[in-house]
Amino acid sequence: MSDQVSSILKAWGEPAYRLTQVEDARRAGAREWEDVTTLPKDLRARLADVVPLWSVTPDAMAESRDGTLKWRLRTADGLAIESVLIKHARGRRTLCVSSQAGCALGCRFCATGKMGPGRDLTAREIADQALLAADAARMADARLSNVVFMGMGEPLQNTVAVFDAIREMHSPKGLGISARSIAVSTAGWVPGIEELVAFEVPVRLALSLHAADDDTRSALMPVNNRWPIANVLAACRRYADRTGRRVFIEYLLLEGVNDSPADARRLAAQLRDGRFHVNLIEYNATGGEYRGSSPDRVRRFSEELSDAGLFPSLRRSRGADIAAACGQLANS
Repeated sequence: MSDQVSSILKAWGEPAYRLTQVEDARRAGAREWEDVTTLPKDLRARLADVVPLWSVTPDAMAESRDGTLKWRLRTADGLAIESVLIKHARGRRTLCVSSQAGCALGCRFCATGKMGPGRDLTAREIADQALLAADAARMADARLSNVVFMGMGEPLQNTVAVFDAIREMHSPKGLGISARSIAVSTAGWVPGIEELVAFEVPVRLALSLHAADDDTRSALMPVNNRWPIANVLAACRRYADRTGRRVFIEYLLLEGVNDSPADARRLAAQLRDGRFHVNLIEYNATGGEYRGSSPDRVRRFSEELSDAGLFPSLRRSRGADIAAACGQLANS
């Protein structure tokens, strides 16, 4: 629960267990203060006058043909953000969580990047996305098994809030999600990667690389002008060495841009030290100039990487029909 509620209860002289009662009620599905029936009625009324029970509230929801859910959520100050809950077999769900309202990095293929800068979300606003998703999963007789910071924003520009939210998601008193089941994706914000190296919860790291040479990557992702590929991969290797975990390389295949056999060979040459696993990603249209690679070009690219010993995975899009797939989140 937020530091604000904790401070208010302390200032009012309430016992410490009141905060636990609030936390338990939220996890049990309480949506308003009047639902927190373990608190005295007059205390519920006083709290309702000064602070919301949730930092984000559902504003709209869409469901994909494949079972993916997308929420538009409103913050207390009226900003709109989006979260996506992806359906898997055996009752598992993955939440794609947002860490900013907008994004300052301006990746050319990303709908969020076209929004421009927005404010950082607080730890409470991030964690509340996961608590709401966990509740939705329970209502469908499923469980929230994974969280990926691949929604709106660059999470490693907002490390204080992101790390605090991860601590709550990981804690047995929170959602109890394994560190292996939490992934932080970055466009290559090197100072944040360095902070992640020192972070005590050994979450997984994913790097949105999307090109094997600096000219192409800079054209796609302006952040590369600040931290070129060699610098970003060096930071990722430090993460891999500290945690003993491979870094996921996210590689979006764009027709005629980054998907030639030569591109695959250049990529393999940079990643063949055993610290990386490549995920090839289908392009999801965002109204820009790009097209996704043809199945034949995807196959040839994948074969080149496999021949070099990398054996990539092909990640299929989920929720594209409701603009919930990778790169499509933009408060639609």
